Amino acid sequence: MKTDKILFGAAYYDEYLPVDRIETDMEMMKKAGMNVIRIAESTWSTWEPQDGVFDFTHLHRMLSCSKKHGIQVIVGTPTYAVPSWLARKYPDIITETHDGPGRYGHRQNMDIAHPMYLKHAQRLIRRLMEEVRPYDHVIGFQLDNETKSYDTCSACAQKKFVAYVRTLFHDDLSLLNQAWGLDYWSNRIDAWEDFPDVRGTINASLGEEYRKFQRKLVTDFLAMQAEIVASYARPDQFITQNFDYDWRGYSFGLQPEVDQWEAARSLTVAGCDIYHPSAQDLTGKEIAFGGAIARSLKKDNYLILETEAQGNHGWLSYPGQLRLQAFSHLANGANCVEYWHWHSIHNAIESYWKGVLSHNLKENATYREACRIGADFAECGTHLVNLKKHCPVAILLDNVSLDALQWFPIQNGPAYNDVFRWIFDALYEMNVECDVLSAENDIDLFSQYKLLITPALYSVSDRLTDALKNYVQAGGVLLSTFKTAVADRMLKIYHDDLPHGLTDVFGMTYDQFTDAVHVGLKGEPNDCVHSWMELLLPDTADSLALYDHPHWGDCTALTGNRFGQGYAAYLGCYTDADVLKKILAFLCEKADLVMEEAVYPLIVKRGTNGLQKEITYYFNYSEDPQETVYHGPDARVLLSGHESRENKDGDSREDGNCSVIKDGDRLSLSCWDFLILEEL
Repeated sequence: MKTDKILFGAAYYDEYLPVDRIETDMEMMKKAGMNVIRIAESTWSTWEPQDGVFDFTHLHRMLSCSKKHGIQVIVGTPTYAVPSWLARKYPDIITETHDGPGRYGHRQNMDIAHPMYLKHAQRLIRRLMEEVRPYDHVIGFQLDNETKSYDTCSACAQKKFVAYVRTLFHDDLSLLNQAWGLDYWSNRIDAWEDFPDVRGTINASLGEEYRKFQRKLVTDFLAMQAEIVASYARPDQFITQNFDYDWRGYSFGLQPEVDQWEAARSLTVAGCDIYHPSAQDLTGKEIAFGGAIARSLKKDNYLILETEAQGNHGWLSYPGQLRLQAFSHLANGANCVEYWHWHSIHNAIESYWKGVLSHNLKENATYREACRIGADFAECGTHLVNLKKHCPVAILLDNVSLDALQWFPIQNGPAYNDVFRWIFDALYEMNVECDVLSAENDIDLFSQYKLLITPALYSVSDRLTDALKNYVQAGGVLLSTFKTAVADRMLKIYHDDLPHGLTDVFGMTYDQFTDAVHVGLKGEPNDCVHSWMELLLPDTADSLALYDHPHWGDCTALTGNRFGQGYAAYLGCYTDADVLKKILAFLCEKADLVMEEAVYPLIVKRGTNGLQKEITYYFNYSEDPQETVYHGPDARVLLSGHESRENKDGDSREDGNCSVIKDGDRLSLSCWDFLILEEL
């Protein structure tokens, strides 16, 4: 989705505030250069305090006041936290999960398969849309909030699952038993009425199908909401969702509970929530990987609907970092930066997840830095909005493979998202920009990339392995890691040579693996291999690395094979990051990629703006000053943090009021600094 300006703002909750200060807040937002707020997604019980009794007072206050102050609005559908009267009326709306029955109080604890939940949610959405319809400054709608299935294992959900499975197997239980291998431990099902509670299964195929079904509940739920919203929305109003990510105390990797590529089909623009460590721990990696996934969902620019202002404990940004973070989002293709949230909340569980303003609701250092960001966006936004990325590398991700490594984990080793981040973070630190693709949904896009990487792609279809084979044969470079191409899409392990369907591409196979205990690679530091090692058996492949171990020393850890016009490498172990970077550098050379001279903590991001000019961002994610040399056509400085640059002759250049950067000029960035160039 293209926008004519960068959207900048925060989530706003008039109904949460202890005093009436809506005029003051809107004036402060306007002063900060904020031009959009997100409202309404959290407050079902405010809009409908009793069954069928509606009160939209706060909604109209926010819409009227924002219109008066020239601030646009994104309206959220408030369906992710149910009111107490609904839970009292239908107690089983609070769902049972793998952990047992839930209790009222927390958000996102309802059964999204429950017919009465869906009925009441639909009614509320329609009433909300009727109230919002007259306001022409509402620019779009957010469906629900970080939607998931919430691990519903209710009787209602399981009944729907059995119906789903009957359709999947054409009502043929013999096909089901064979596909899932249910003869094991007498788990065979010979009558549909004998279908067991899914929470007790020890069968990964059955368990994984239920995970797929739970993800389908999310896809269907968002599609239902999108259909209702679209029936009221104007053609110029967008529909989005704030997808989030695997959570390790902050955004970490692919969301396990949602097939975001499928769920995004009902949206007009992708949105996401990215939270990350800050202060001394700020790296930009979470902003980059989250943006790469969000950018992939609609193959377009995306919206940051939530990110931190002051945020959770320990996330308070150093001076200048908030600004650095805002431009980091734009450098990855975001057209919107919205904070969660405007004002810190005075009650309940998120009281210390602080907003732009602290609890005293006065101007502070974070607010003043937000004002500078707003001024920057106003000055340069037309040159930075609608950035198009041209990444030569893609990482293929897959929810089924993620689930597989939960069913069959590497003991004391990496989970799926650890493997993904191991690859992504290494590329990031090397300044190799990459896209993220859905392994099964984006097959038609493979040929656009010089290098494809499959981290632990455990589950593959024959369609996918054929596509990877064709990609390499046509000249592409492929890197697959351990645990790639092991099982089918129902997690049944293939009974041919591994990696399934790709042994000729890689020119190798393997049939043994073990823990990596005091294992290295010959020529590399001791103990650089961790947790997992496959003993590769090269055929036509070259053995690029051998294990360093008294008993496994003749076994291959890394192979490379020329196949057709391309090249395929297979890495059978989990290594230190420095070793991985050497492997990636070797493959980037094979793929004829031009490498940046700069490496982390100096990060370089590139793209083409809406004016068809090349934009280059430089970010220093460290306390220490960084230098690099610019290579490229003449460019002008659009914006910088703490400007300090010299050309190769030691003289400054000016072109009108703008510094001009030429090929060979040296660029200097101070701590937590950034620099944005636009080609002339």
